[in-house]
Amino acid sequence: MKRLSFRLSQAVAGGRAAKAAPGSREVVLERLLRKRAAAYQAGLGDQEQMLRDQIRWSLPIDRDPAGEHESPDPPQS
Repeated sequence: MKRLSFRLSQAVAGGRAAKAAPGSREVVLERLLRKRAAAYQAGLGDQEQMLRDQIRWSLPIDRDPAGEHESPDPPQS
């Protein structure tokens, strides 16, 4: 029995190792969007909401879109 469980764990580990890490944030976002669309089409509301949260988390945040940084008031003389 131990030999079978060892072989099974080796097969599972090998399957995990076969997946390559995504090359960029865009690849991750594309995969999430496709999965969300599939969940929507299948009527899986809970999974779709979970994927929406993951998509929102994976998006870059631009805290200052205008490129204007607030600087403190200049010293008064």
